[in-house]
Amino acid sequence: MSIQVKNLTKIYGKQKALDQISFEIKTGEIVGFVGPNGAGKSTTMKILTGFIPPTSGEAQINDLDLIDKSLEIRKHIGYLPENNPLYLDMYIKEYLEFVAGIYKIGKKTNSRIKEIIEQTGLSIEQKKKIGALSKGYRQRVGLAQALIHDPAILILDEPTSGLDPNQIIEIRNLISKVGKEKTVLLSTHIMQEVEAICDRIIIINNGKIVADDFIDSIISKTKDQYVTIVVEFDKAPSQKQLEQIDLVDKLAKIDDKNWLIQSLSTEDIRQNIFNFAVKSNLVVLSMQKKEKSLEDVFQELTK
Repeated sequence: MSIQVKNLTKIYGKQKALDQISFEIKTGEIVGFVGPNGAGKSTTMKILTGFIPPTSGEAQINDLDLIDKSLEIRKHIGYLPENNPLYLDMYIKEYLEFVAGIYKIGKKTNSRIKEIIEQTGLSIEQKKKIGALSKGYRQRVGLAQALIHDPAILILDEPTSGLDPNQIIEIRNLISKVGKEKTVLLSTHIMQEVEAICDRIIIINNGKIVADDFIDSIISKTKDQYVTIVVEFDKAPSQKQLEQIDLVDKLAKIDDKNWLIQSLSTEDIRQNIFNFAVKSNLVVLSMQKKEKSLEDVFQELTK
């Protein structure tokens, strides 16, 4: 087991940032750690990486106790904080040499830096100062410093925050690639990112874990009993008209021509909607069954 957390609590003054959270992450898993702002994600990551102590509770990293073996644990973890603090006046290689020195890599430093620069796609920019890099390449440098000592565990706090769509895809691919050989705990606000990268998801809200399971399982467990159809008509029907459709139980207006039509029936009501449109001299411009997404589940569990 790579990470074990039991009844972890953190209190700042009168505010309880974490309230007895418990979870486990197995070796080789990529786990998404998600929640609203202020939910306790960064606090948890700072505790696991030894930057702040917990108020109470226990945690183990690779079977080492978080309190008793704090310095030893840091050898096993690569950490990319949310704000990615870098020395902007340093050149990339110079900075990585500095980080390698902290981890006492020794004679392997030069070969390891060369390897990690290639792995993180920094070769083309390696002769630049960090301050001259784009946000995307700075994130790559942050990942490079987290990987330089070849840790078994990666803890990444909002690694794609502030990046453009192309940079996001590049960093995601990089995390997926290195994650094949490591345990990864990944904090993010982007649900598509969780679905693209992660095996499992932990959702935290107000300092408490509200869900912890595989993504498909979480979605299926939180599905409501209604089947929802999204329909666009060529003209605006009235709610009274739509209530005449067989097996319709709930209606929600998106705008004059677009409606959410819900049914508790196990039968497919799309034929009923089509028949209604024909009788009402309406044209169905589009009609699709709306499946619950991870984003829907996240909103449901954290609102």
